[in-house]
Amino acid sequence: MGKYEAVIGLEIHAQLSTESKLFCGDATRFGAAPNAHVSPITLGHPGTLPKTNTKAIEYAIKMGLACGCNIAQENYFARKNYFYPDLPKGYQISQHTTPICVGGNIVINTANGEKSIQLNRIHLEEDAGKSIHDISPINTLIDLNRAGTPLIELVTEPCIHSAEDAFLFVTEVRKLVRWLAVCDGNMEEGSLRCDANISIRLKGDPVLGTRVEVKNLNSIRNIKKAIEFEIERLIQLIETGGTIIQQTRSFDASNDTTFSIRDKEDANDYRYFPDPDLAPFHLTDEYIASIKAALPSLPNELKAAWKVAFGLSAYDTEQLCEHKGEADFFIKLTQQTKHYKAAANWMLGPIRAYLNEKALGYSDIEGSLPYLVELFNLVEAGQLNFSVASNKVFKAVMEQPQSPSEYAKANNLIQTQSSESIANWIDEVLSANPEKVAEYKKGKRGLIGLFVGEVKKKSKGTADPQKTTQLLEQKLSS
Repeated sequence: MGKYEAVIGLEIHAQLSTESKLFCGDATRFGAAPNAHVSPITLGHPGTLPKTNTKAIEYAIKMGLACGCNIAQENYFARKNYFYPDLPKGYQISQHTTPICVGGNIVINTANGEKSIQLNRIHLEEDAGKSIHDISPINTLIDLNRAGTPLIELVTEPCIHSAEDAFLFVTEVRKLVRWLAVCDGNMEEGSLRCDANISIRLKGDPVLGTRVEVKNLNSIRNIKKAIEFEIERLIQLIETGGTIIQQTRSFDASNDTTFSIRDKEDANDYRYFPDPDLAPFHLTDEYIASIKAALPSLPNELKAAWKVAFGLSAYDTEQLCEHKGEADFFIKLTQQTKHYKAAANWMLGPIRAYLNEKALGYSDIEGSLPYLVELFNLVEAGQLNFSVASNKVFKAVMEQPQSPSEYAKANNLIQTQSSESIANWIDEVLSANPEKVAEYKKGKRGLIGLFVGEVKKKSKGTADPQKTTQLLEQKLSS
């Protein structure tokens, strides 16, 4: 294995989250009855005229700008001619040879640090329909609901060298399309699909080896497994004297292997030519600038800023930028409190756990923002301990928005720092545990935790733990 280097290029198809298809008004909603979202334009009837969906163009530009691509200002669509049963027109409308976005990169965080994955292009095209092979034992059935759905195809350079980096890259792409709200990223519904081109070569050899393509990988885990299997298969083939044939393959998730669909030649005569029914379109500087101005702050920008401004760890920033809704909520919290680390801890702990348990989103708890800030401030001021705050007060505030301070006072949960009260509870605890006191004084210092816990019980959680520990140590050393 150490002799060879894998070379991997990925092609990711992302269905754009537009209400209608790329060239007609048919709906793009997932889950409808087969062939419900079709019209004469989707079906390619003679005499029908397509019209370009401008929202799809906007979404493609958003993705390109987020990836640092150059945006082509002169654009047109071409016909890619080939026959397949789920392609009613006999051609696909695509920008394959004249992409709207050129170059760019996406940064992934690997175990060895950041790595930049270079993009070749991002182009717009329409999706094909779906062939269904497992309903009828003798026929392939066709569902054309998906036909004409707008796609962006994101194509990397052949610059990925491991299945793990491919896994991280697709994960980052899915996060980014969701962050920009240009695609829902639901791979199980086919909204995001990946083809992997894989070859091997001797380390140090500048010449690319013969590649195989694994098509239509619909989960990030399967992408990794398929690439791992192919790298191993290609190496074994070469080592046993075989010859690698350029092939298109598919992945069998039942046993984590790939199998050949067809041998593939390099020269595919798709006979590209500009679509005569679609006018070319020009993107003005002002239009591109308006889309750029409306872009949200991107995850890597926020992570870098929060490390500096808030002193957060790389782990905290990575977690907080996992989803845009979570990052937006954190931003709103930091506008109302200076306890940034506490806010991050609450976000990644009790708040996230509560939302997961209740199947809620951050938009559902927007109204509780001021109460959450008040709760953080009570804990940071020492008036509530974290355990009581997170297990009792927080849940009460979430179920019924109310002042945490008033709830805590009404339920006798405010933490006391009164030396006199804590000293009385300590006396009661030590008197009830003389044998433990003796063990402590003989050197069993770990028992301090037991005493603190007993004082906590006596005080019904209101004794300040730090003050309690301090007073206990003084008492036990005398």
